[in-house]
Amino acid sequence: MATALVIENDPSDDLRRLGDWLTEAGLELTVLRPHAGDRLPETLDGYLALIVLGGEQNAYPAADGTPGAPWFPALEGLLRKAVRHRVPTLGVCLGGQLLAIAHGGHVERSTAGPEIGPGLVGKRDAADNDPLFKWVPLLPDVTQWHRDEITELPLNATLLAASSRYPNQAFRIGDRAWGLQFHIECDADMIADWVRADSATLTELGYDPEAVVLATAASLADVEEVWQPFAVRFASLALGTLPDADIPNQVVGRTLPLLGQ
Repeated sequence: MATALVIENDPSDDLRRLGDWLTEAGLELTVLRPHAGDRLPETLDGYLALIVLGGEQNAYPAADGTPGAPWFPALEGLLRKAVRHRVPTLGVCLGGQLLAIAHGGHVERSTAGPEIGPGLVGKRDAADNDPLFKWVPLLPDVTQWHRDEITELPLNATLLAASSRYPNQAFRIGDRAWGLQFHIECDADMIADWVRADSATLTELGYDPEAVVLATAASLADVEEVWQPFAVRFASLALGTLPDADIPNQVVGRTLPLLGQ
């Protein structure tokens, strides 16, 4: 059976609830862990979708040109191929940043400081015609945990959700690839692990670790109410059963050969 390819960039950020929602919707998942030595495929032949998860790495290279992780150049190539061949794609946090960079966008350390804990983002008007976002409420609940931000979207991207501190919270490239700056996959145990691992950031912000865990855990039911149906629609799109998958008057931009393989 054809499956969706999931790239886990960091052991601290696995599929968790998102994986449950996708499999319950009928989408089989193949998880590759390049951080543990798994090799990425050269193409997406045979896969119904591509899902790229988050991680502690920077999406952008270091000052000497070293990528944030050794496999990021190959992963960016897969993200370009996914858009070119209209493979349904979902990038979460770091995954969304890599999707942006792969298509000419920019990601940098945010001057607004870290964004951590439960929050809201606001839908943009373009989301009304989006096959996944049009059913998302106007101010959906999300979980945030990042220092970097997408400072410039790719020229062919459509902004779907924003916030005052981080304007590029969700976007689409073409008609089958979505990037999210926020997290939808977390459960309470994952947040507790992040609190322990990132205590320095919480201290920097003056946040009480226990309060962050409790506040985020309290928001998880609201996050599920919004993003479980979103995940089901993404699975249906991948399986070819989403009835309203086409975007009115959407013109899929061509990718220059220079940007892909």
